[in-house]
Amino acid sequence: MQVNTAVKTTRKLARYTPVDLAGAPEVDALLERLGFGPLVRSEVATSPGRNDIWLGPSESGIRVFVKRLTGNNRYISERIERMRAFERFRQETGPGSLNAPELLSSETDTGLCVFGYVGDARTGAELAADDRFDASLAELAGRALGTVHAGARHHLADLDASQPHMPDPRMFTGLPRGMYDSLTTAEVDAWRMLQQDAPLVRAITELCSAEPGNPAVPSHGDLRLDQFLVSEGALYVSDWEEFRLTDPARDVGNYAGQWLQRAVLDIVSAPAGSAFRDADLTHEDVMERGAANLTRVRPLVERFWNAYREQHTRADPDLPRRATAHAGWHLLDRLLASASRTNRLTGIERAAAGVGRAALIRPDRFTSVIGLRGNRT
Repeated sequence: MQVNTAVKTTRKLARYTPVDLAGAPEVDALLERLGFGPLVRSEVATSPGRNDIWLGPSESGIRVFVKRLTGNNRYISERIERMRAFERFRQETGPGSLNAPELLSSETDTGLCVFGYVGDARTGAELAADDRFDASLAELAGRALGTVHAGARHHLADLDASQPHMPDPRMFTGLPRGMYDSLTTAEVDAWRMLQQDAPLVRAITELCSAEPGNPAVPSHGDLRLDQFLVSEGALYVSDWEEFRLTDPARDVGNYAGQWLQRAVLDIVSAPAGSAFRDADLTHEDVMERGAANLTRVRPLVERFWNAYREQHTRADPDLPRRATAHAGWHLLDRLLASASRTNRLTGIERAAAGVGRAALIRPDRFTSVIGLRGNRT
């Protein structure tokens, strides 16, 4: 998948401190068994996230990306099995049809996964933050996702067919005591706001209740802009730990939801060189900036959607509506994720949640607004 080579893809890796390999001898042991040799200590880097990450050259000169999954044994085992299933799936789709970091090895007992290194890559989220995620990349992203959703339909028996755990309608009537005790003040505030919204709870319940009857396809399951990697003229899709057979509306909605969220959150982004403060914004400013931002990002959803439909041609006339509802849920999910890192929700985060609520409750009114215009029948 070739991309606009005008997009700059080189970058310096952020120098976060990786977990000391002296305390994780299983990493070098696995690399030795693979014939790569241990990682070169002076050149090991990492990246932030919920898992332990090591990336860099081994003593044989082969560069690798090593991930150690965290969590209980069952959780780790399930995620590794889904990654293995995706690697088989990727190989069955044929060479060159889908770019993804190759899973070279994995161990359920240690939680280690070794991937081929995608060099000098920038994520889609980084490019979006620099206003460099352009229409050509959106098209490639749509083509890649459409290839996944349409691919290897005769090899699906071994895919996880369980419904993703969120949104879970049960969480909107009450939280488990153990979970409640660990919430931040902002999370308590967010959950209270969501649980007391009867139309929203009804919409989420209906969306989830209908899912078992919807078309199911091989899906990424956790698609976000930072799962796209752009390197040396190619676009890769990474992080397949949630790969499963499920409603395609989840992946499509996550992509559209990322841009819808950016359109709202960027309302309070100061233009370069300006001295404006959030408090200076009037209601008219908010409406004007929101409309302008949505106009700016909508083509990135439209281009993605058109390319997606060229690959995934299965008749599903209700897909745009369901995807729009999932785009709305994505904004609520991001609200909860943000709340887990702070004790106070900002006004713009609440505004983004309000937009998500509207899209989830009345998706028919938003499909064209966010760029999901119609579907093949």
